[in-house]
Amino acid sequence: MNVLRRAGSWLRSARTWIALGVLAPLGMVVTSGLMLADLRRDAWDSADQTSRNLLQVLERDIVRNIEMYDLSIRAAVDNLKVPGLIEADPRLRQLILFDRAATARDMGVMLILNEEGDVVADIAAVPPRKGNYADREYFQVHQASAGLGLHVGRPIVSRLDGERMLPFSRRIDRPDGSFGGVVLGTVKLSYFTHLFSEIDLGPGGAINLYLTDGTRIMRYPYVEADLGANIAQAPTFRRFLREGRGSFVSTSVRDGVERSYKFTRIGTLPLILNVALSTKDVEADWAAKATIIGGIVLALCGLTIALSLLFGRELRRREAMRAEMAALSRTDALTGLPNRRCFEDMYQRALDAARRDGHPLSLLIVDADHFKRFNDQYGHPVGDAVLQGLARSLSASVHRPQDLASRIGGEEFAVLLPETDEAGARRVADTIHAEVAKLPIPSAGLGAGVVTVSIGLAAARPSGDRSAPPPDLYRLADGALYEAKTGGRNQTRSAAPSPAPLQRGALQLVKTS
Repeated sequence: MNVLRRAGSWLRSARTWIALGVLAPLGMVVTSGLMLADLRRDAWDSADQTSRNLLQVLERDIVRNIEMYDLSIRAAVDNLKVPGLIEADPRLRQLILFDRAATARDMGVMLILNEEGDVVADIAAVPPRKGNYADREYFQVHQASAGLGLHVGRPIVSRLDGERMLPFSRRIDRPDGSFGGVVLGTVKLSYFTHLFSEIDLGPGGAINLYLTDGTRIMRYPYVEADLGANIAQAPTFRRFLREGRGSFVSTSVRDGVERSYKFTRIGTLPLILNVALSTKDVEADWAAKATIIGGIVLALCGLTIALSLLFGRELRRREAMRAEMAALSRTDALTGLPNRRCFEDMYQRALDAARRDGHPLSLLIVDADHFKRFNDQYGHPVGDAVLQGLARSLSASVHRPQDLASRIGGEEFAVLLPETDEAGARRVADTIHAEVAKLPIPSAGLGAGVVTVSIGLAAARPSGDRSAPPPDLYRLADGALYEAKTGGRNQTRSAAPSPAPLQRGALQLVKTS
């Protein structure tokens, strides 16, 4: 009987081990498969977020520069109406025409053409360089049609210096409305090359900028033959044009590489920008991990405990990495202030709280005056020192836990002031000016008072209908900042009054200037 009981016990143990020997590898395979699927999903989520962020950064940079060039062109059109301009000395006439023209490393030519296409004014030369541009597409477009506004033409090769350029132009109208010529401004295509080359998208990645007619303006990596090519009939471009903004995975007609495309129409301009990541590059790290983990599972399927420990350690490492990346993603590395992502999150929360609780809310947009001069004259290390000093000045100007000073890009900062009305925000702005006035830059031998800032202020107060849309404080403060810049800098301007009636219950703007 004892022998039988022992045999039965041994048989049950054997069956248990056999079951474990079958189920454990199966469980490990299932677990490994789920983990690999999760890693693959993480790789794609990370790639999607990276593409979205890059697209947003590139779009903002391009829009900002084109707006700057367009302001220069508009100013030239307006200055043509100055009384006595024709009789003025040629050099004085040039100064009048181009007094508000932007200058930048990659800005090309800026010319004023008469109705015959001849150059009558040149930002770079007095007397103007000779040339006739009546055969150019941008000239003929404006000659044929009035009211086009800013026209973005196809890439051209400059007849003055032989560089590839992107033309921007506006029509000149005579008092009777007839065609009087064209103001032309160009941007060197090297601007886009410099902008795109700072980004690493992997071996198969690409960035493309197109006109809406399908003409490729720039591609990175740069290939000379790609410039000016038209892909209007390509399925990918038709989708860009049809949807305006979005993402999809498709195979490129250019090189047959499958890519994940993230694309957008740039503002109201006839430009389409896309960031494309090779699917092979996106999954490269994941594929390597999959190979390693699959080999470990097949080779060590019996070592369930060791494998479980390995999985636990890997998961903990990943969680720690995610936590670290989450913290870094909300902090500006140069100044130590919260970054734009953090600001946007806190701004939305503060706006919701103000509408819910009926408290005022104010926003300051702070921009360093003539910041480009510091970089150009003293170098980028001094420019970085200026930004770090401004960050310290902002931090010293706000003291409440709920106030937020952040860097939102370049030399631009934002100060969010919950439960603060326009008068309180004005006091904080005055404090910022006072703190900045005390800021020295020892590394450049600059004393206090050299660095100044312009501040745009927007404030809101509650009224009654919570279903009404909230005010766009950022847009209002940014507009006020522009007024402060054009008004002489080193000052604070508040958002201008709105003609729209105040709605009961919504946050309404406190508007003073």
